[in-house]
Amino acid sequence: MKNFQPPRPITLAQDTISLRELQQTADWMMAGNRLTKAEETVAFEEEFAAWMGSKHAVFVNSGSSANLLMIYAAREAGRLRNNKVIAPAVSWVTTVSPLIQFGFDVRLCDCDPVNLGLDLEHLEQLCKDEAPAMLILVHVLGHANHMKAIQDICDRYDVLLLEDSCEALGSVSGGRKLGCHGAAGSFSFYYGHHISTIEGGMVVTDDSELHQVMLSLRSHGWSRDLNPTLRDQLQLDHNIDDFRNLYTFYYAGFNLRSTDLQAFIGRQQILKLDDICRVRARNFDTYAEELHGYYSQDSETDLLSSFAYGTLVENRMDVFEHLRAQQIECRPLICGNIARHPFWIRHYGREVLPNADLIHDYGIYLPNHHNLSTADVLSVAGTFKAVAQPKTMRDRAA
Repeated sequence: MKNFQPPRPITLAQDTISLRELQQTADWMMAGNRLTKAEETVAFEEEFAAWMGSKHAVFVNSGSSANLLMIYAAREAGRLRNNKVIAPAVSWVTTVSPLIQFGFDVRLCDCDPVNLGLDLEHLEQLCKDEAPAMLILVHVLGHANHMKAIQDICDRYDVLLLEDSCEALGSVSGGRKLGCHGAAGSFSFYYGHHISTIEGGMVVTDDSELHQVMLSLRSHGWSRDLNPTLRDQLQLDHNIDDFRNLYTFYYAGFNLRSTDLQAFIGRQQILKLDDICRVRARNFDTYAEELHGYYSQDSETDLLSSFAYGTLVENRMDVFEHLRAQQIECRPLICGNIARHPFWIRHYGREVLPNADLIHDYGIYLPNHHNLSTADVLSVAGTFKAVAQPKTMRDRAA
């Protein structure tokens, strides 16, 4: 059998911050600029919103905090008619954990067998049975959910839609970037994601009122970051003078701020983001062609800014050990089924979700990032095929 030993270790991710950008950042720091949140943060937010095609963006200290912020802001803005929420079974811990921490009544939706987003039939049934006020979805590994159908369901059942797009920065569906289809969308700028600000995240929204609530919640709940008209109205409504307003808290807020240092890095990252997305899309296509016969995600995307290449194998531990021996990193296909994690079981008990259970037991993802060449992808695919036994989604994928 041909040896597909890669010429170098192939990691799941490589830093998107270049040496040149580090030098620019060092020069900016040494010039005496303020490092904590100030003008650079505002500029980064404006530039990111423009790149996304959204009206507003709020920079925070992580993608997890971005989820926390948009979920709590929906409640504080009075957008929820009850305490019931639907979340995806195939997601991430900090997609779901804020819902539990805030005391929501959470129901999990099984995954679609093709794009691994929400299963439409199960979603509709949950909306009929539970009458939820809010839905948060995840675009798994950069693939779009069935967005038009999900929006139609949300409209019919009066459900507020949030998008966890932390794995989907730059993916486009229906002419709009993912994260811009619902009331708000979250992104992560952690090492290993499409771009990095060391740590960091962003929420985008077209809802100006929700944006103002998030600005306040991000910084303890005070009003100093709000637009002057709203700030003055809050002072008038609560009879607060200008001095007392410096430390008056209108919401039970957090401190989720990032820094101007990280915003400066982020502004440099945006300049190359289009190229990063194109390379990730190219690599996904190469994997799909080379791994014909293995399970492959598919979705209705105009551009797939792939986070990683997900597939299913019968002998996952064998594949893991073989890839590791060849210095190739891999991971489980994100969380598998959230309902099988200890934190969920302690709150809700065990739950069978057939498609998500298949992902939990057989899912694996392979590296994809902007520094992988086509030759690298071919090497990974060849090494994988040397031992991997295909697993399908059974008849559900038909």
